[in-house]
Amino acid sequence: MEHFTREGLTFDVADSPAHGVAKGTVVLLHGFPQTSSSWRKVSPLLNDAHYRTVAPDQRGYSPRARPKGRAPYRTTELVADTVALIDQLGDGPVHLVGHDWGAAVAWGLASSHPELLRSLTTVSVPHPGAFLKSFLSSSQALHSWYMAAFQPPLVPDLLLDRFPGVLDELLRRSGMDDDQLTDVHRLIESGGLTGALNWYRAMMLSTPPALARRVAVPTTHVWGARDTALVRRGAELAADYVIADYRLEVLTGAGHWIPEHDAEELATIVLERIAASH
Repeated sequence: MEHFTREGLTFDVADSPAHGVAKGTVVLLHGFPQTSSSWRKVSPLLNDAHYRTVAPDQRGYSPRARPKGRAPYRTTELVADTVALIDQLGDGPVHLVGHDWGAAVAWGLASSHPELLRSLTTVSVPHPGAFLKSFLSSSQALHSWYMAAFQPPLVPDLLLDRFPGVLDELLRRSGMDDDQLTDVHRLIESGGLTGALNWYRAMMLSTPPALARRVAVPTTHVWGARDTALVRRGAELAADYVIADYRLEVLTGAGHWIPEHDAEELATIVLERIAASH
């Protein structure tokens, strides 16, 4: 599969076959401000373990899937995109892995369409209900200041496009390396910045029931102890929102960009979750 479609939008896909006889399919969802390329170190490890990997460039990131305005970037729409992907794969139920915003989409899909999944692995970002509660019971709000900065229309887009060094500095402080920044620059040059920021602008359009909905899929949540954007409290609270087998994996030496910087450890965790879910 090179792409899939939904409601007139076309999404690019990185589809890597399993080595040998396939045991199943793993769908990989990227976060902000990245694309499917963020899985380039994890995917081969899962392929070696006999799993096909399918990593889409999500809404706002794929050049042919960039609707205007913030409403099209509601979580319900983002989840529906992944549902369409799984349906068009015809290979489900699948194992789902999401990092950062991709984790938020993965939580939403697991809570609303558990029949489509065999297992769930979320990386960095906890269940949205746990994330909201962490605002009230920890320093998470201080770490999430940039979310408010991204809310105004146009202004952040223009500033970050005109002064790319500002975003570079923010991402370097979070632990991004030069290769990752090159990918971010490529996304911005392709016109993908506004769509990526619209994910944040649509946050306020989420409905309360979606924040409280529990997950009935075997789940592992992975959090890096050196994450500068997300505190431990949210990772701990995520357990309250899973009614199936749940594991919390804390990587003491990891930061936020786990798929690139801790690929082998993450792949091992994903495979352990898959094995425990049979």
